[in-house]
Amino acid sequence: MKKLVLVLSSLILASCGAENEDVDNMKQIDQIFNPYNSSDMPGAALMIIQDGETIVQKGYGIADFEQNIPVTSKTNFRLASVTKQFTSMSILQLIEKGQLSLATNLTDVFPDFPSYGEAITIKHLLQHTSGLWDYEDMVPSSQTRQVKDKDVLNYMMGIEETYFPVGDKYQYSNTAYAMLTQVLEKITGMAFRDYLRVNIFEPLDMSTSLAYENGINEVPNRAFGYTIEDEGILLTDQSSFSAVLGDGGIYTNLEDLFKWDQALYTEKLISKNYLDMAFTNQKNNDGEMIDYGFGWRIEKYKEMDILYHTGSSIGFRNILYRIPAKNFTAVILTNRDQGGEFSTLDIVHKVVDLYY
Repeated sequence: MKKLVLVLSSLILASCGAENEDVDNMKQIDQIFNPYNSSDMPGAALMIIQDGETIVQKGYGIADFEQNIPVTSKTNFRLASVTKQFTSMSILQLIEKGQLSLATNLTDVFPDFPSYGEAITIKHLLQHTSGLWDYEDMVPSSQTRQVKDKDVLNYMMGIEETYFPVGDKYQYSNTAYAMLTQVLEKITGMAFRDYLRVNIFEPLDMSTSLAYENGINEVPNRAFGYTIEDEGILLTDQSSFSAVLGDGGIYTNLEDLFKWDQALYTEKLISKNYLDMAFTNQKNNDGEMIDYGFGWRIEKYKEMDILYHTGSSIGFRNILYRIPAKNFTAVILTNRDQGGEFSTLDIVHKVVDLYY
């Protein structure tokens, strides 16, 4: 009887200790996100997943000032470059089905493509070693409409060389991921937005996720992007490049991203062999390791292997950050144009430090 009492007492103490730790962590998390926790400021959405369970899911601040709507777990943010992991998944699905290969080059898909495309393979595009010119620098100053993925392909058709010999080095390329959507559309005959819906969003029941195209679909529960200036909060939701889908055009929310994250531990969308490719450091022509896989940055933090991608565009700063060996994921979505590309990485490390 005494042993039973001791066991029960130990369990109660352990439970109380865990609850106290959770409360303490939540207080510190709220402190980290205090700059976003205001009814008159653009906000943020935070999710922490541990062992397949959502242990934190919380919104801070305002998603839509015009209608005074707060951020919640259902608020849909523009992912910006976090989109690249979905683009990569789409291409890897086609490769697994035999419709493409990593060795397929641009002239295989587009026979009229300039000759330099013979050296650029799908693998080069996925791992950012193609050397393709940045489309952002090629938009005519007189152009008033937004750039689309098809425009990026057309810009590349007018170029005769790359920045450097293909495969020689890593250089992050939004152009490459816009080109991947055009490869997909040519191979499948489907619009990229429809491919995502049929092959990723619907199978995972990501019911409110979409690749947004103005006039074609609408974003429910939408967070609008803002910039905080001395004179006030300005709506800065779209730029000339916000309509390019492959490098940054998906909108989604915490609840749907939970489904996405958990699917990456399974073979629901693709076999483990191809997932492992996406999560493996690639190499340049000299065999030098690149801190990038296919649509994922691959680095270490506190000696732990991490997979992540940030997303930065006008009005938005985001990150999806995974520690697979710990079954741990943190997602931060914000609708303010504040901080650099990796500002959310600094924030997520403050969160990770509470747990590890």
